[in-house]
Amino acid sequence: MFLDSNLKVFAGSGNPKLAQRICEYLHTPLGTARIDRFPDGEKIIKCDDDVRGKDCFIVQPTCDPVDANLVELLIFLDTLKRASASRVTAVIPYFGYARQDRKDEGRVPITAKLTANLITTAGADRVLTMDLHAAQLQGFFDIPVDHLMAEPVLRGYFLGKKIDRLTVLSPDVGNIKRASRYAQNLGGELAIIHKRRLTGTDVVCDEIIGELENRNILMIDDMISTGGTVCEAAEIAKGRGAKKIYVGATHGLFSGQAVERLSNAQIDEVIVTDTIPAGQAVGDAKKIKILSVAELLGEAIRRIHKNESISALFK
Repeated sequence: MFLDSNLKVFAGSGNPKLAQRICEYLHTPLGTARIDRFPDGEKIIKCDDDVRGKDCFIVQPTCDPVDANLVELLIFLDTLKRASASRVTAVIPYFGYARQDRKDEGRVPITAKLTANLITTAGADRVLTMDLHAAQLQGFFDIPVDHLMAEPVLRGYFLGKKIDRLTVLSPDVGNIKRASRYAQNLGGELAIIHKRRLTGTDVVCDEIIGELENRNILMIDDMISTGGTVCEAAEIAKGRGAKKIYVGATHGLFSGQAVERLSNAQIDEVIVTDTIPAGQAVGDAKKIKILSVAELLGEAIRRIHKNESISALFK
């Protein structure tokens, strides 16, 4: 049982169900705040709880609608700082604008750094996030960042399925380290896809390195956006004689026609977590299963509040 009157957890509009599940794990009531708009569309937030001297956490993923959720997070941070909270932690289960983390051509922004600066300037003392698109994004912040991985949740699910003749297939070269960990922990082999991105929505899988014939395949990534990569990879894997194909990802963005594309692909099951709220289309898709990371986030919040180790969660 954990109940501490000095701890306050608030929910933004981004994923209130996840925030409620976190509070259930912590045995603490969800903080009350009114989120409204002025007639001209500007957002206003009024905190109804006394937060003076409290340790406050705001659960707000910056998923679609990205701009609205990001601005709401900034306003919420400012609200709590001006209400004299002793510490404010931005709990961002999904960190948007993370893809643009470098200048790979001329006259483009680095929005990941810009977003980190905005969150810090708005009053965040600390950030708690999960499976950043690139781990080095932690260095974009000048405040402490606790970077969680959904791996214990996803790994536990696939361990329970007891998949035999397993090959963990990395959907791109940058994901090899993650796939290698899963292969080792699940007792499978490792294979790698070489892919090329043509546009923001189109990718081409050129080649697969590794043995797939008569193997059950698990593809792991940090996010599923359009589903183009995993669907293309699944088609190639089936062509190489693969049996069942499973897909696991932390963040289920499911942009555009992703749900329809995944439903029609040669994929047996897609597993994501609830860092992002599931839409109606996701809920109706039989292939898609959603696991909760509420206990993992809740335990991290408890440890931050008690000044205990976060890294011990993953040992």
